[in-house]
Amino acid sequence: MKKIFFSILALGLLMASCNNDDDAVTASPSLKLNLTGLEDLGPDYKYEGWIIVNGAPVSTGVFTVDGSGVLSKTTFDVDATNLAAATKFVLSIEPTVDPSPAPSDTKYLVGDFTGNSATVSSGIVGDFSASTGKYLLATPTNGNMNPEAGVWFIDNTSGTGMAGLNLPTLDSGWKYEGWVVSNGVVLSTGKFSAVDASDEAAPYSGTMMAPPFPGEDFLMNAPTGLTFPGNLSGSTIVISVEPSPDNSSMPFAMKPLVHTVANPAVTGNVVDMNSNLASLPSGTVTR
Repeated sequence: MKKIFFSILALGLLMASCNNDDDAVTASPSLKLNLTGLEDLGPDYKYEGWIIVNGAPVSTGVFTVDGSGVLSKTTFDVDATNLAAATKFVLSIEPTVDPSPAPSDTKYLVGDFTGNSATVSSGIVGDFSASTGKYLLATPTNGNMNPEAGVWFIDNTSGTGMAGLNLPTLDSGWKYEGWVVSNGVVLSTGKFSAVDASDEAAPYSGTMMAPPFPGEDFLMNAPTGLTFPGNLSGSTIVISVEPSPDNSSMPFAMKPLVHTVANPAVTGNVVDMNSNLASLPSGTVTR
């Protein structure tokens, strides 16, 4: 009887050991995100993670971010073989209703795996470490009659108008946009891709020809809360990097250049903007 009892006990332990081994093999590994600086994309867009396996993207899942920057999900189950073979992590911005299984052009964060972790940054968008900006206050679209009411990203210190912005060229999924925050009201100066050409919009400018650089005169069509011609004294000037396409009328989280206008404003002089690299998102991904 003792032999039978010990035989049954040994068989039970063996089966338990096998079951534990099976669990270790079949348990789904997880990818964990620890990201800061992301913002709410609204109902039309979402974030999607990707791992690069043998040169091809493999989705790790989608998530959203609330108004406080909190991710709706930070841990994702991923195929063990793919996760072990992954060399890189990429975060993209995708339409909520997404007809394509491939990543969009709007790739936001990227990092190479070293061991079981990857440090990710916005380097895939552009290297803003050497970016600089200059602007002057003037209103060329009404003959400079209200110079304190317009901002143009121009450097004319040499006597000739030149580009006031030094920014990296963006891929097709991104555009730059200029902004003025005046008396708590956020105003766009227009989206642009080239620093030495006109931007895409002029909703507030006058009727005279504008210089071929990004900028805006705030002379007409004043939104609620403002009176035009405006006065930019004490306003904040911002250059942001925006997803393209973009469904928001507010600046995106990436704001590499900022400056506060003097109060009272000094017109006609070129002003240097400040680097704002702390606004750029970053984080780590672990497997």
